Amino acid sequence: MLLDVRPLIRFRDIHGYWRAFRMVGSGPPLLLIHGIGDSSATWLDVIPELARRHTVIAPDLLGHGESAKPRADYAIAAYACGMRDLLSVLDVDRVTVVGHSLGGGIAMQFAYQFPDRCERLVLVGSGGVGPEVHPLLRIAAAPGAELGLSVAASVPVRAAMRLAAPILRSTGGMRFGPDFGYVLERYRALRPKHARQAFLRTLRAGVDVRGQVITMLDRCYLAAALPTLIVWGRRDRVFPLRHAHIAHEAMPGSRLEVFDRSGHFPHHDEPIRFVTVVEDFLDRTAPAPYDPVGWRRMLRDGRADEPASSTVLDPHLSSGA
Repeated sequence: MLLDVRPLIRFRDIHGYWRAFRMVGSGPPLLLIHGIGDSSATWLDVIPELARRHTVIAPDLLGHGESAKPRADYAIAAYACGMRDLLSVLDVDRVTVVGHSLGGGIAMQFAYQFPDRCERLVLVGSGGVGPEVHPLLRIAAAPGAELGLSVAASVPVRAAMRLAAPILRSTGGMRFGPDFGYVLERYRALRPKHARQAFLRTLRAGVDVRGQVITMLDRCYLAAALPTLIVWGRRDRVFPLRHAHIAHEAMPGSRLEVFDRSGHFPHHDEPIRFVTVVEDFLDRTAPAPYDPVGWRRMLRDGRADEPASSTVLDPHLSSGA
């Protein structure tokens, strides 16, 4: 049974902006990075159990949750730098990075920009694998979407959405499937103008009307020595399951776990299994050593030194799912 311990929000001023984060537990550090439009609260179902053996750090990204929402740089690389700076302020040198959705893209960028500070990588329904993304996100990335998002976040429209929620859920939940309820809750956070602006700046840094514009596939060979776990929900409607298999194939030695009952949020849909899988991965792998000579060699050669074996834990893969 998961512990019922809810870590409170803390704040630190970094570069003149308030950064909110949760930090609890002791032991080897885990950095949990949430997705777009979300916050550190997304991890509350799994933080208590993970904190039994680890120091868990779960920030609200700039522009999200309780963190500041300035007119600033919301690119993936800037977020990765923000994670490095927060860890430095907290006197944490190396971490295992767990990233969900947008947070998965940030986690991969962190591992790429700061290989000396990343011990392992856990990607949960991660962005950055292929162009496909939920159509509503492509619409929101289009020019002129500010007005539409403002209307959609208004009190009357939000009230109408609450009333219509049962019908929408029964008819597919606007193509969000099992994630509709959680997405609807997050949508309410966009009512303040500065929150909507931060959301759109973040979205447009990685998505346009044609889909995702950022890929991690061109640098996956650099993860050859980095223990990597890929977790995906079979019912994910934001990023399709095939992205999980593409990432698994592209990342030498990675381990893939498919959660059959989950959508885009496996840590919500199956929290006990999520914790079990992550803990097992941590137990079975050693932190990646940083080898600057090997890193430079891989960059020059454009390939990994020694491709490792990979593991797929998906009971349906043999059937072509």
